[in-house]
Amino acid sequence: MSWLRRLFGDGLPDGFPGELEPAENALAVADVASGGHLVVTELGLWLPEGRRVGWHLISKAGWADGDLTVVEAEEVGAAGAAMLLADREPVRFTLPRPGKLPVMVRQRVDGSIRGRHRQELTGGGVWFVQRKVPGRDGSVLQARPDPGVDPEVVAAIAREAAERLAQPEL
Repeated sequence: MSWLRRLFGDGLPDGFPGELEPAENALAVADVASGGHLVVTELGLWLPEGRRVGWHLISKAGWADGDLTVVEAEEVGAAGAAMLLADREPVRFTLPRPGKLPVMVRQRVDGSIRGRHRQELTGGGVWFVQRKVPGRDGSVLQARPDPGVDPEVVAAIAREAAERLAQPEL
């Protein structure tokens, strides 16, 4: 436990069901109207059930009319060094007193993105995004196709792109 935590406490709400990593700190906390809390840390967004979603796995986050809507991505496979993702259904959290939490979520999600490219393919498109993974050095290439896009085509393109990104420039 860091000396700051010992001096000022950990900033977590009573009854917080998760367990922070030793160097992880609560940066913002907001009550959720339906119960529980959202907690922003360096490593991700803690949901009311006590599960942390890393910043690199939040595809979208939006704030409107007192609601924070979060779209979490799920790692569904790998293509070489690239990760293949699929979006889960959006989850909406009503925050009666949001404080700085929505702004911090937006900053952290945007801050994890190192580069992005949209490629149109037959049947839809795919987002290729280079993202920083919290707590690790470097970045990872993620491929998130639209529903209906051939996953084998996406995997082949993602594998080749990851190989090119890993090669030092001459």
